[in-house]
Amino acid sequence: MESPGTVSAAVWKHLRQLSLREFPCGRGSWNRSRFLPQTQRSWRELVPREEEPGSTEEEPVDALLDLVRSPHSPWALLQDSSKEDAFLRELAIRDPLKITDAFFYSYFRCLRVVDKEVSLVDRGLLKFLNLEELVLSANRIKVVDAANLPPTLKVLELYGNEVSSMQCLCDHPPPGLQHLGLGHNKLQGPLESLYVTADHWPNLVSLDLSFNNLTDLQSMLGAVRSLRQLRLLLLQGNPLGLVPYYRGLAVDSLPHLCVLDDITVSPNEKHQFRGLSVHADLLAHEAQLVVTIGNLQGVLDASVLDPETGPEGPFVSYTYYVTYDFLEQEDPEANVYRGALAGVRGPGIGYCGALAEVPGSAGRGATEDFLEEELEEAEGSLESVALTGSPELEGSASAAGSTDLRRSAGLAEELAKLRPRIDPRLCPSPGTVLFSTVPKPWSDVITCNYEMLHTLRDLVALKAFLLSGTTVTIVQEKILSWPLVAPQGGSTSPGKKGKPGKETKDPQNQKGSKKKKEIPKELQHDPPILKVLGSTLVSLEALLAGEAVVSTVCNFGVIRTVETDLLTFARDAKRKKKKKVAKKGENQGVSLLSEGDQQPDPLTVEVQIQLSQCRTAEEAIRAYSV
Repeated sequence: MESPGTVSAAVWKHLRQLSLREFPCGRGSWNRSRFLPQTQRSWRELVPREEEPGSTEEEPVDALLDLVRSPHSPWALLQDSSKEDAFLRELAIRDPLKITDAFFYSYFRCLRVVDKEVSLVDRGLLKFLNLEELVLSANRIKVVDAANLPPTLKVLELYGNEVSSMQCLCDHPPPGLQHLGLGHNKLQGPLESLYVTADHWPNLVSLDLSFNNLTDLQSMLGAVRSLRQLRLLLLQGNPLGLVPYYRGLAVDSLPHLCVLDDITVSPNEKHQFRGLSVHADLLAHEAQLVVTIGNLQGVLDASVLDPETGPEGPFVSYTYYVTYDFLEQEDPEANVYRGALAGVRGPGIGYCGALAEVPGSAGRGATEDFLEEELEEAEGSLESVALTGSPELEGSASAAGSTDLRRSAGLAEELAKLRPRIDPRLCPSPGTVLFSTVPKPWSDVITCNYEMLHTLRDLVALKAFLLSGTTVTIVQEKILSWPLVAPQGGSTSPGKKGKPGKETKDPQNQKGSKKKKEIPKELQHDPPILKVLGSTLVSLEALLAGEAVVSTVCNFGVIRTVETDLLTFARDAKRKKKKKVAKKGENQGVSLLSEGDQQPDPLTVEVQIQLSQCRTAEEAIRAYSV
């Protein structure tokens, strides 16, 4: 009796499920006379007898075969059954006397034991004398005793198991093995390259080590170079495959290779990376990713819903920006912002203290910068800011050149007041940092012009981050500003000479209206009120699978209405004093309201993450030499 959890036990359990000795297979009352001994059959034929009443009639072979072939039959094979299963069941109908243990051990050339909770490769496999292909994928195998593998094996697949080292396979491995599949396991450490040499696998043609945690590219390629018969190699999904020169170095180090990561190695590619392997020890062990955020569309202009502001305040300003979380880098200088502020170093983790930098709090000027068209000039002083993953994310800090915030309460009280205003979706996951675009005022299409270069040296952590993905969030920031000096009631600026009567003619309508437009130069700002307009997870696993770019348009649905669009259009037209355009816009809005079938655009943002890859040997040497 085979032990549970072994390969042999799984094989025999599967054979029992085929019911090779039960109707309509095997031998029984439905076909017994066909398999009686010849002497016994001839003796029975000499004795005349009548058929006993109620005896079961035998079935013809064709009728029995139809029962196992028809998909509507209760004895039909399962959908995931193999060709071998179908052959065995038909053989058990045609000639059930052949179905013996000895037949099984000599018949099977391929065994597929997939997702059967197998944890042990036992010695029972040695009984399969002609076994050439063994597939043990999606099980729970941690260690394989190579002595229990049939020496006739040519293909061994162990995908999706828990093998942590190849050392167990190198003790008397099958000498004629041509393909070894160990993808999606737990191989890690620099010593694994010692077990991928011709001393252990002299006839290996195909090797799949994809999606493990191998990090030492140079050592692995140096070991694989000894496999003279190797023509197909898969290393994608390992941290070592994230460096920009990975493919070029592999192509130049393995001249006999034909396929790398399921992509044919062309002669032109070999020529482009010629000589790169000579400089392998001088190349930096780091990965570079460029995050680009394009246009932001479909944002609701919240200012059109606010009441009109009086001279005593509060003055309300709205800005909008996009955040994403990315792996934390030990050296903040490794992250370089290459967008509108070209050459400016990107944000780090934030300074150590109770408050972290909040996007939009830097470079704030007077509120008129947000109420008038002078906003665009103020944006030039803004920089992309990173948020820490601290729970005390809520806070603000002034950048260089901006006025200090005047706080009436203590730091603890301010944090307590601000904490409920922070959406928990703005807190990054552990080990990551929030990066943000430059906060900008509302427009129908907000051009972010954001590009950040992330340089990362911890490739194992980077792989884990790419598997989990990044969260892209659109944030609305609202700031209330108050005059430091309250306006004096009823006071007006002195009238011009020779026209004293102007001051008392209609002070409320004339002077008062002018006073409304004047915004105090000195303002104190409340902490920003943040509101998440949309948040979604962007999958980055394709970068591990060999893709160079992940490009997507994040769609958060429609948050605007025809009514709000009409209010926004009328407000903008009024500011520009284009009455004809305003009237035309109102007519268009009424038309939209009457039609009812034209919906505003959804809230979307363009996001692209690109993994840097070298195209030539010269580029790799010039850009990544230490």
